[in-house]
Amino acid sequence: MKVPEQIQVFSPSTIANVGCGYDVLGFALDGIGERMTVTRRDDGKMVIEEDDRFNLPTNPLKNVATVAATALLREAGINMGFTFAFEKEIHPGSGMGTSASSSAGAVFAVNEMIGLPFNEQELITFAMEGEKLISGKAHADNVGPNILGGFTLVRGYDPLDVLRLPVPEDLYVAIVHPQVVVKTTDAKRMLKSQVKLEQAVNQWGNVGGLVSGLYESDYDLIGRSMVDNIVEPTRKLLIPMYDDVKQAAMDCGAIGASIAGSGPSIFAFTKGKETAEKIKETMQSLYDEVGILAYTYLSKIGKSGVRTLESL
Repeated sequence: MKVPEQIQVFSPSTIANVGCGYDVLGFALDGIGERMTVTRRDDGKMVIEEDDRFNLPTNPLKNVATVAATALLREAGINMGFTFAFEKEIHPGSGMGTSASSSAGAVFAVNEMIGLPFNEQELITFAMEGEKLISGKAHADNVGPNILGGFTLVRGYDPLDVLRLPVPEDLYVAIVHPQVVVKTTDAKRMLKSQVKLEQAVNQWGNVGGLVSGLYESDYDLIGRSMVDNIVEPTRKLLIPMYDDVKQAAMDCGAIGASIAGSGPSIFAFTKGKETAEKIKETMQSLYDEVGILAYTYLSKIGKSGVRTLESL
């Protein structure tokens, strides 16, 4: 098998938590994400090309891509160097899985360039090391859909078990990203270490309902299940106009809306593209009215995870 000297991959943006599914649910976006070009080096070094737009860390010990790729190479027992160049579409700190896109893209590309020794579940494990660098915890709710595509559920970590869930054909998502900074570490620090049993039971029920709604293509059940009474009440305080934007999305026909990851992005599920377009415009106009810069996106659930665009 001839391995490439250079590979370009596309790694989708992702949204985790999905309302009730804190740290266990996530989904990939369709065609929204980042391109990464990885080139083999002869000197054994891990090098990050400088990025004028997003000022990404160039220290290989501080960049999620090189940390994740190094974990893979260490497990493979291979000493090899690579150069990583990024073309990001989404601003870091959005809640749309930009760090996960880089981590997953890096391990996918390097795995291809050393002859595919690892399977998808193993790639998720290596990509989680990049997430650990950012948030202090090696979680899989973003890198799971990055690698597998679609909608995923993290059933457990010991051993890692990430499941791919079905997606209703007409499920769309509208997203708004107000330009405020919410660090994942800060957002996690706000959360309570204990919750009441009644809250936990309600949350378990909603996770089960959401998964059932996906299997049955029951849009009403998906919407009814996107209730988060544990994380959202605290984290929404970091997002300007959160309640107003969410209510406007629901008034426009969303089946459910919540915080994307740790925020500040807000997403809304709809049945059909037309309603999603209307919600996207409404969310944009609300931030425009108060002078807050915001970017909006519209997508289906991305069926594919990270994938090769070109190899040389």
